[in-house]
Amino acid sequence: MALRIDTVIPFSDDELKQPITRIINNKISPMLAKDGGAIKLLDIIDSKVYIQLQGACIGCASSSTTLEFIVKKEITTLIHPDIKIVNVPIGMENKLEQIDEQI
Repeated sequence: MALRIDTVIPFSDDELKQPITRIINNKISPMLAKDGGAIKLLDIIDSKVYIQLQGACIGCASSSTTLEFIVKKEITTLIHPDIKIVNVPIGMENKLEQIDEQI
């Protein structure tokens, strides 16, 4: 049995902010906007990207698919595969530590 070595993301949260913002603004937002959706970057803490799906994405049955196959795929493919993406429910924007406990 092989030992698992945890991968360390070689970027600080501050270093991640610009490329993640660029990916969200230039790639993800235009895709979501076609269907009336939107996305907002709330924060990056310990390599966890806290975003909020907005607009038509709120309550949409496909929002989990959007999160997995658009948001997560773009960010992890272009930056680092171990980055975690967390969708923050409306009203929880100032309670990220509570969301973090549920992950």
